Amino acid sequence: MKRQIVTGEEKTVKHREINTVMATDVAVVHGDTPFKDVVALLAERHISGVPVLGPEQRVVGIVSESDLLHGTTEHHKTFFGRHEHQPHSVAADVMSSPAVCVHPDTTVAHAAKLLAEEGVRRLPVVDADGRLVGIVSRRDVLSVFLRSDKDLREEILDEVFGRTLWMDPGEVSVEVHSGVATLRGQVETKALVDIAGSLTRGVDGVVDVHNHLTHARDDARIDRAHGKFVEFDHEPLKPMPHRGGSL
Repeated sequence: MKRQIVTGEEKTVKHREINTVMATDVAVVHGDTPFKDVVALLAERHISGVPVLGPEQRVVGIVSESDLLHGTTEHHKTFFGRHEHQPHSVAADVMSSPAVCVHPDTTVAHAAKLLAEEGVRRLPVVDADGRLVGIVSRRDVLSVFLRSDKDLREEILDEVFGRTLWMDPGEVSVEVHSGVATLRGQVETKALVDIAGSLTRGVDGVVDVHNHLTHARDDARIDRAHGKFVEFDHEPLKPMPHRGGSL
């Protein structure tokens, strides 16, 4: 659905980036790390998966607990009616590859959608050359919902109504309780009612929006000479995931 802005410049609410929530103290293994050492590292660090690094510290895969469990069944084989275990398995034998990675400037909203769509618990964060710089987990992404109601209210007033819609924030009322934002007041057009609601939903940490804004006039017929049509879709867009190389 297309909306109108009475300025020639398209603006959106800026989402937080992964570099604000990622962990930089990352446990890692290499392709030739023995199976038992991987298990020991996960237990020692109380984590459920680690990136696998290849040449020049580039991410080539991920080893998770599920990968390790799957590896134990694959490495038992029947030999004259007996199960023989192969004791020299290494990380490269059981890792999931290529790894689904993100860059430090990927937004938290994009990472959240990627985690859900790929069905993974963590995403290695890599630089432009594919070298590991951090890792982000589901818990890290969800941390944006720990923002205070006061912080959310201030961002909605300043960023949504002030900076993005070019309105005087004093013309509207914004209340936030447990992450749910309630908007009241009057804006110029009916389209701006929908835009304000959509932008507010796009603020990191907002759980839901109750939009009670009213409008001074119906803009069913928009004068193109005084504005610009732009697309407003504030659902997180799926980035092109960076996938590590191979050994």
